[in-house]
Amino acid sequence: MFDVVVIGTGSAACSAALRAAKGGLKVVAIEKSGLLGGTSAMSGAGVWIPANHIAAAEGISDSKKDAIDYLRAVQTSEWVEKEDVRHQSFVENAPEMLKFLSDNTPLNFKLIDEPDPYVEAPGGKKYGRMLSPMPLSRRIVGRYASKMRRSTLPHIFTYQENVKLNLYHHPILAGLKMWPKLLWRWLTNSGGQGTALMTGLIKGCLDAGVTFRLETRAVRLVQDESGRVTGVEVESGGKKEIIPASRGVVIASGGFEWDKEMRERHFPGPFDRIGTPSTNEGDGQKLAAAAGAHLDNMDQANVYVCLPTRYEGKRYGLPVNFLYEPHSIVVNRHGKRFISEAHFNIGEAIDVRNPDGSPVQLPCYLVGDHRFMQTSLPFRWYASYEPDWVKKADTLDELAAKLGLPAAELKQSVARWNELCAKGHDDDFHRGEAAWERKKDGGQVRLMPIDKAPYIGMSVNRSIIGTKGGARTNEFGQVLREDGSIITGLYAAGLAMANPIGTRAVGAGTTLGPNLTWGYIAAGTMLRQNR
Repeated sequence: MFDVVVIGTGSAACSAALRAAKGGLKVVAIEKSGLLGGTSAMSGAGVWIPANHIAAAEGISDSKKDAIDYLRAVQTSEWVEKEDVRHQSFVENAPEMLKFLSDNTPLNFKLIDEPDPYVEAPGGKKYGRMLSPMPLSRRIVGRYASKMRRSTLPHIFTYQENVKLNLYHHPILAGLKMWPKLLWRWLTNSGGQGTALMTGLIKGCLDAGVTFRLETRAVRLVQDESGRVTGVEVESGGKKEIIPASRGVVIASGGFEWDKEMRERHFPGPFDRIGTPSTNEGDGQKLAAAAGAHLDNMDQANVYVCLPTRYEGKRYGLPVNFLYEPHSIVVNRHGKRFISEAHFNIGEAIDVRNPDGSPVQLPCYLVGDHRFMQTSLPFRWYASYEPDWVKKADTLDELAAKLGLPAAELKQSVARWNELCAKGHDDDFHRGEAAWERKKDGGQVRLMPIDKAPYIGMSVNRSIIGTKGGARTNEFGQVLREDGSIITGLYAAGLAMANPIGTRAVGAGTTLGPNLTWGYIAAGTMLRQNR
């Protein structure tokens, strides 16, 4: 008999499990795969937490009011109206959540030298909200060390080192500079980024008495006559059983991007790659809907740019932003530029929809000349996983034909770009001018022409590293029906909820920061209620 069943073992799930267990409840976290950590374990583990205690200890000024002002300033008015209450709940609880993790897990968070991407907006900060954990050895989780999900990202480096050493452009130099530490981490089975985050969370959960059950899939939420959720029916080893949950069930099972029908229904149009575990098939969304929940924000996701790679024998995406490299631009299906290639939320621009839900810009392409290919050895390595992805041509007319673009418009866009490069200023979309773009571009505005054949082009359509739609919740993490009433005993967090921060991210860690916080919020509500 358990008090709480948590569906999933990612950041939101483990945050909920840990807080519930530390509050004295008996908790089981179920995982349908054979590996712990979910999408969070594969991530770079950037965590956006405003007004946090680590920044305060360094004398950095921030406040919850500044954070709310920032969220309101950078979202659309419609989104603010819809999500403001939940934004306030996140901001109120996020600093407390981070302190709770620091006190109850081996996680050692450090600040990252990155500004808010909209730092010019009211409440924006140049430093202090972005954090990531230092390396941890998987060995600290004992028999689960071999069950920690690995990543397509090089987790032998920390997020901080990745940023500082410019791993994408200088991987060999980074390795030479870091080799003693890298050797030690290899010998001790240690990792940074998502590996460190999930190792620390799972260690904290184990120490608090949380039970983990792998290869156990939730197939139905059990409800009593009143509609209250009282447990979960699971399937494991070909057998079904019911796990009672006297205090509640938390759905934190991730997104639905690997369910082809769901993905195509909510994200119609051209699609490139997925960068999350293939177990993200929308189980939590389907379970919630069957229990009467209102599904919302189903057209929202982490839309990113992914390089091709392989993972667990499947075609996968490696989330790396290569769109602001010199000698290249991004154009839409009309052959026209539509945004600064260095814009933090270029994924949102790629994904913009018509009123009927159809894509406005897609398909999209990166177009450049052969010098683009010389900027990064990792790019050439990963591009080799899909040899037909990068198209080459001796003329722009030939390239347009290979990409299916109107030649006249493409040539006009390239000519305009070259004109802007000669001026040294992007009058059209101001590439490299915002503080975030300057930071990511090494403090330089790298406007380089596209004028040396051979020319290259490749698709840069939607790639998804987590959908963000699911069960609608209130500010306490409780799942709601269509009429706004609460489904007693049911909570949702992370990418399985209707996430209050959607496709328009407000910082590099505004998936994991809120996910951890919503797991913490849901468990806190359980501890206060349903006694």
